[in-house]
Amino acid sequence: MSRARVLIMAGGTGGHIFPGLSVARELRAEGVEVRWLGTPNGLENRLVPAAGIELDTIDIAGLRGRGLLGWLVAPFRVLKAMVQARRILRRHRPDCVLSMGGYVAGPGGVMARLMGIPLVLHEQNAIAGLTNRWLRPLAARVMSGFPAVLKGAEHCGNPVRDDIAALPDPEARFADRSGPLQLLVIGGSQGALAFAEVIPQALARLPAEARPRIVHQAGRQYQRTLEAYRAAGVEGEVVEFIDDMAEAWGRADLAICRAGALTVAELAAAGVAALLVPFPAAVDDHQTANAEYLTAAHAAWLLPQREFTPERLAERLASLSRKQLAAMAGRARALARPRAGRAVADVCLEVAR
Repeated sequence: MSRARVLIMAGGTGGHIFPGLSVARELRAEGVEVRWLGTPNGLENRLVPAAGIELDTIDIAGLRGRGLLGWLVAPFRVLKAMVQARRILRRHRPDCVLSMGGYVAGPGGVMARLMGIPLVLHEQNAIAGLTNRWLRPLAARVMSGFPAVLKGAEHCGNPVRDDIAALPDPEARFADRSGPLQLLVIGGSQGALAFAEVIPQALARLPAEARPRIVHQAGRQYQRTLEAYRAAGVEGEVVEFIDDMAEAWGRADLAICRAGALTVAELAAAGVAALLVPFPAAVDDHQTANAEYLTAAHAAWLLPQREFTPERLAERLASLSRKQLAAMAGRARALARPRAGRAVADVCLEVAR
């Protein structure tokens, strides 16, 4: 009997790609042949081949912000992308197509349905993206990272890396901790300029003996962030990227970060208290909805960026205790869905039979 074949569609940002890679690992562990459909310029062009997965691409991009001309030529671009997707699907003949979101999923998902190939959707955010909303009626099964996102969706959580899910419980991690709080700031690949502008100034408002130890992942804002700490006269470990996120989450008493779906899932999987500052320009303000999943369980605080000031942050940091953060970390861990990747893989195998 030949091996099952699954085509994963995901592109553009890490929020779509990393969960897809987690599912791919689960599928490959079962002997499934996995291929990937992406776009020519997305992050998938680096991450997917590095994972040993063959990547095909189609020419498609988003329409938001492209003006009247963009909308006028859109039907022709979509038609071209559908023809490309059909050619790829005919060549590889997958038993199942999994959409993890991104622009690539639209033409690929429609063509999969037209060719009679079962389509599975996974929506990562608490507010569904436009592509997955359009594809939902065409799908054989629909999964979601948050509850009540799409009609008929099965809430399985968002796939995260095994090393993060395998961290010890917060109670064990906090048992022997003492001294200054450990603060982890995640600015993402773009660096979250607001974090560089606010956090050093907030720390400078605290007495030196009351300041937390800080690791600040600054991405493209590395140099600007480093200079901001120096100007504020505050010590902080500023890094461009963090290679071992499991170790970083495991050491943190508190994280300050955006509220992308993957970040929220990793906070829960690791069991880390957080101050969430949603990206204000996120489509449909979905990061605020993501953050509310943790804040509703008293596992995080939400602070809109317009209220994220040195004064407000310093006041919050001064009020914290490790005991309080340990309790929040435990509530975050209670929301974890460590088998989300396995659940999505199992659904793909079910519909592929």
